[in-house]
Amino acid sequence: MSQRVAAVVVTFNRLEKLKTVLSRLRAQTTPPEWIVVVDNASTDGTKEFLAAEIDPTLDVTRLEDNTGGAGGFATGMKRAYDLGADLFWLMDDDCYPEPAALDELVRGHAAANAAMPGGVPFACSLVYFDHDELAEMNIAAPDWKWARLWALGQRAVLVQTCSFVSALYTRETVERIGLPLREYFIWFDDAAYARMAGNGIGPGVCILDSKVMHDTPNNLSGDFSKIDDQNIWKFAYGARNEGSYHLHHESVLSYVRFFVRAQILMHRGRVAWRLRRRITGRLFAAIRFDPKPESVTRTAVTA
Repeated sequence: MSQRVAAVVVTFNRLEKLKTVLSRLRAQTTPPEWIVVVDNASTDGTKEFLAAEIDPTLDVTRLEDNTGGAGGFATGMKRAYDLGADLFWLMDDDCYPEPAALDELVRGHAAANAAMPGGVPFACSLVYFDHDELAEMNIAAPDWKWARLWALGQRAVLVQTCSFVSALYTRETVERIGLPLREYFIWFDDAAYARMAGNGIGPGVCILDSKVMHDTPNNLSGDFSKIDDQNIWKFAYGARNEGSYHLHHESVLSYVRFFVRAQILMHRGRVAWRLRRRITGRLFAAIRFDPKPESVTRTAVTA
């Protein structure tokens, strides 16, 4: 693999899952040159475990505050950039790649890049919930010309967005658009980043033979009909973040459509009125919430 790959893993209080991720990364047919782990102020022994690891490829950043997935990936990608990575392989601490996942992802991206005018800004794996069922929350949104590469004989489809569960970004993309929007904290930071990467370039690509497992307790998509007291905090971030992206990066019409769609889904799901009011408040908060991506500037690498 001529291009240097940094796997970027963000973790928070899931030590046993993190151990599995690290094991799977080291077992790749072509392992990444660096494993960049961002510990989001874990309190479950993660700090001590990582400090005791003897692995020259492991690069650990310990944060004193939990910055969410968005902040963690922004921090990890900046660290990988400073290390000199050409490709950034992003994943949560519950993403378990199959042994050939990285090889297939890099090869598939290179083939798609060569076939598409203007190149391909990102690639992602096919994400499974178990061995026979795709992970609902990680199904990449297809582009209208999704079958273009498939028609050329490639095991790949064009996509508009993907999650940070095995996503591959190029150094050129990071230099062009900056880092993920850390102010999002959680939810829609990954979809927003993919959309920003594709602006003016074209869609990304899902490599069907690059496979990972997403170790989640259930296989549900995150739509607004499923809001309850346990997950309302996540949906509150999602409403604000996605609303902000539609308004400030797309158009007023795009924002209005999202606003109405969220209301319809909450009605269909018979979401409690007090929860609907909270989400509606977050949708309005999106109007004044407009974070900007941080640009990257290479700094000296410290040991």
